[in-house]
Formats: sequence, structure tokens, C-alpha cells
Amino acid sequence: MKKKRVCILYTGGTIGMIPSDQGYVPAAGKLKMVLNGVQTMQHPELPEWDLIEFSPLLDSSDIAVKEWNEMGRTIARLYQGYDGFVVLHGTDTMAYSASALSFMLENLSKPVIFTGSQIPISQLRSDGIDNIVNSVIIAASGKVHEVCLYFNGKLLRGNRSTKMSSDQFGAFESPNAPYLAEAGINIRYRTNVIRPAGEGEFRFQEFHEIPIGVLKIFPGIQFELFESIMTEKLKGVVLETFGAGNIPGSADAILPILRKARDNGTVLVICSQCLKGSVSLGTYETSAALKEAGAVCAYDMTTEAAVAKLYYLFSCGYDADTVKQKMEEDLVGELNK
Repeated sequence: MKKKRVCILYTGGTIGMIPSDQGYVPAAGKLKMVLNGVQTMQHPELPEWDLIEFSPLLDSSDIAVKEWNEMGRTIARLYQGYDGFVVLHGTDTMAYSASALSFMLENLSKPVIFTGSQIPISQLRSDGIDNIVNSVIIAASGKVHEVCLYFNGKLLRGNRSTKMSSDQFGAFESPNAPYLAEAGINIRYRTNVIRPAGEGEFRFQEFHEIPIGVLKIFPGIQFELFESIMTEKLKGVVLETFGAGNIPGSADAILPILRKARDNGTVLVICSQCLKGSVSLGTYETSAALKEAGAVCAYDMTTEAAVAKLYYLFSCGYDADTVKQKMEEDLVGELNK
């Protein structure tokens, strides 16, 4: 039987870094050298793998739309030649990147697994090899057909994931969605929650540099200070509110901002600061102003997914009204109403 083939895209991040006087930094060529010397990576039962190293290698805090497009474009170019893909990525923005690719890789029928590590792979006690090996196995399994994130024995839907810890091996969770698989002695797949393979033709949707903002509500916020950012250039704003979509009761202060956003065609998307649960505009009086202003309910989407979805919908060329409509629809498993 022909062995499965997996393409590993190395974008940077902790997993391949080395110590320096300024702290850990990416090092070109280091990861491939280390992997070639790891016996597990040469095990005959492991699928064949190729490594593509991006240049420059980046800390994930420097990854944005340009790099999302590079990842997506590379996967699209190599899509027919591999059974699955693994993306090695820094942890800080991994959930954003996984969310972005879940939208831009349309009608996906192969696994794209994001992973990385909390300790560089060349250091003692690194979690990197385990994460890579299991991600490669999952990517070749044929049992997953979506963008996922694997970390510390858990396979999560990419656009449902969020970083929970900066110093624990279990760095990620998907608070509002079940795990897709768990790796113990065996890898147990939850086939009832894994999305089916895309039925249409695979397509890559490039993202454009859309002006999008994120604003976190906090006690004592002075809304008038943020009115100046609500220009006609701003296409979308993700508002992280309290609880089920609540804002401070001083509605008069935010009304000018809401009117300005509406008049400019800016799409307001309401997420919750709570990790678990869903936004429900109008449940409390303190969310009434948002509902009346035509804000969009993100339900149980993560902020990462909401940001990526705005980039995707505007990049598809939809007008503001269509973007609002589709933000409240489940496109690739990113929300439950």
C-alpha cells in the first residue's frame, strides 16, 4: 500500500526557536536539522512528510493577513499532492490563523492541522515532537476534513479554539465546542462532531487588507473617546461585551458611535468576554441599544473567529448588509445559535 504523504509548513514560532541574548528567536534551518535527527520522525509507520520552511520565520505576534494568504496559497498550490497538511505556528496567534484558514480554504476535504509547542523542540522537556507526530498522523488519517488545532493530546476545530495558557502544555481549549479527537494509547475520533468533507470544488479565497477593529468593553469606559475611530474607512468592529451582549447602561454615550457606525456602513459584531455561553441581544435592557442599532450577534463565536470571518466576507466582495446576514450564519462550524 502506498504511504500517505503530509506536507509540513513551518511558519516560525517557539517550536523551532533557539536561545539568544534577547530571548528565544527563530532560526532558519534549525527545525529541519532537529527533525532529521529524531528517530520517531523517521519511524516506518509514520506517513511520509516534507517540510516547507517559510522565509522569514516569524514569531506569531507578527503574523497577519499577508502571512495567512501565504499559508493558504501554499496549501492550495500543493493541495493535490498531499493527503494532509500540518502548519507549525507560534501559539500567540495560532487561533486567529486557524480561524482564518478555516474560511479561506473553501470546500476543504483534507486535514489542515495547526500545532506548535510551548518549549522549543531543541530544549529539554519540549512538547514539540509529540505535537508534530500526532498532527502528522491525524493529517494522514483521512478522518478529518477541516482546519483543526492539535495541542497536548486534544484536537480542536480551528475556528472554535482560543489560547488559554501561556505556560501550560494544554495551551488551547474550545470552550463552546467538543474536542474532535483525543490522543491516548489510541487516537479516538469523535466522528459525530467532525465536519463532512466539502462537496464542491476546493477553492482558495485570498483575504484583503480590510480595516477591522476590536474594542473591549470595560467598567467606566468612555465611549466618546472611541468615536473618532468610527470613520467610513472602518469596515467592521468586533465589540467584546459583558455576558450575553451587555454594555454599561449609559446608552446615551454610545448612541453617537452606533449611529456613526451605521451611517458609515460599519458592521458591528457583538461577542462576549465570557469564554463559555452565547450572545443574545435584547435579553437584557443593557443590550437594547446595540440591538436597535442593527449590531450583529456573534452568538458563541470566539473573537478570533469573528475577526477572521469579517476579513473573509468582505474579501469575498459582499456589501455590508450581506456581511451582517452571513455573520449570523454558520458557514464552517464556527457558531451555534
